[in-house]
Amino acid sequence: MRFSLFPAKAGQKRIFIVIGAKKNKMRNPYKDTSWFKFLSNKYVWVLLFFCTWMIFLDNYSYFDHRILDKQIEDLEDNATYYQEEIKKDQENIKQLKNSEQIEKYAREKYYMKKDSEDIYIIEFEGDTIEK
Repeated sequence: MRFSLFPAKAGQKRIFIVIGAKKNKMRNPYKDTSWFKFLSNKYVWVLLFFCTWMIFLDNYSYFDHRILDKQIEDLEDNATYYQEEIKKDQENIKQLKNSEQIEKYAREKYYMKKDSEDIYIIEFEGDTIEK
C-alpha cells in the first residue's frame, strides 16, 4: 500500500511511504477465546447493566422487595392473630349474655364481691399459674 505524504505539484518529487510487507505481530492473544467473545458482545453488557440496575439501583429493587415482603408477612401474621382474638371475644360475649356468667366473670377478673362476703387473695412464691 502506498500513499503520498504531501500532494505533488508540477515538477516536484513525491515522497512515498511503504507500509509493512509483514503483518503486525501486536495482536490480542485472547481475541479468539470463547469468553472474550462472550464478554465483548454489546448485548451482554446491556443485560449486565440492566440486571445491576434492577437489583441495586431501582426504586423497586430486589432488596426493597425483600423488606416489603417481610413487612407484608408480619402484617398477615398480625391479621390472623387478631382474627383469632376476635373469635375468642365473640365467644366470651355469647357467654356473658347469661347473668350467672356475668357474675362469675366479675368475681374472677375484677375481684367483686357481695356485701356479706370477704375476699382473700393468696399468692404463693413458686406459683406458676398466670392470672
